Amino acid sequence: MLIPLEEINATMKQLARYWERIRESGDPKVSPAVDALNEILYMGRQLRMHVLLVAQSATARALGGPEVREQFATRILARYSVNAWRMLAPEVHPAPKSTKHHDRAQVVIGGSARKTQVLFFTETEAREWATTGKKAADGPNPAALPTQAGPARMQKPPTPDTHPAAAPADSLADAWSTTPTTAAPDPVPAPAADPGDANPAATSPAAPVDDDQAVGLRQAHERHLPDITIAALRYARANDRTFPKPVDKRGAELLYQVGDLKKWARNRPRAASGTTDLD
Repeated sequence: MLIPLEEINATMKQLARYWERIRESGDPKVSPAVDALNEILYMGRQLRMHVLLVAQSATARALGGPEVREQFATRILARYSVNAWRMLAPEVHPAPKSTKHHDRAQVVIGGSARKTQVLFFTETEAREWATTGKKAADGPNPAALPTQAGPARMQKPPTPDTHPAAAPADSLADAWSTTPTTAAPDPVPAPAADPGDANPAATSPAAPVDDDQAVGLRQAHERHLPDITIAALRYARANDRTFPKPVDKRGAELLYQVGDLKKWARNRPRAASGTTDLD
């Protein structure tokens, strides 16, 4: 579960003022909303709840203390001041120079900073992509928008399969996939073979896909595992010890055997509803 928390500076002040106005005798001094947010930040990862926090200035006082700010392993800074960099990423020294390039940011993780070009979305495209993973039909193509020349180029987001395979109605939710599962419709019965058909083999189903072929993760998502997002596959490759080993390489892209990926998809860990048990 991804929890976007926008404008944290204003939000925390409004929550504090609201609690001061409605608090009664015997109630705690700290707003229950702020207390709940801290609980999510401290222990939410165990329940696969992750906070995407946006702030003008993520000071310790604005977030509720320095220990709250330390819960964010990845920090993205854009058009930052020297003071903001020293406060949020003191382990990276010297601080890289800030830039006025549109949507150019520094992603700090694991004690290192990487210059990154952020994708440009209109509000319609961003809402459609975030909720369904599909490109909005009524918005312009992000890749076609003019951009400044630079070392990082804007890329078009992946276009998922428009007809993903539906999961069984009683199946558990995928622990990593953000694609909603729906009940599969009743199969349409195949028409009975005509006794007079001279060539009944011509109506037989197509041959199954060759599970021995080597494909990249994007091709595996688009052609063989449409119910698992490309982001989920990449996450599993980095964090799941049971994820298949690559069998080949095409340029910088690692290739995996289709049969191995399908076997992993059938046996990958899933979380039961209301629990954190992956077994």
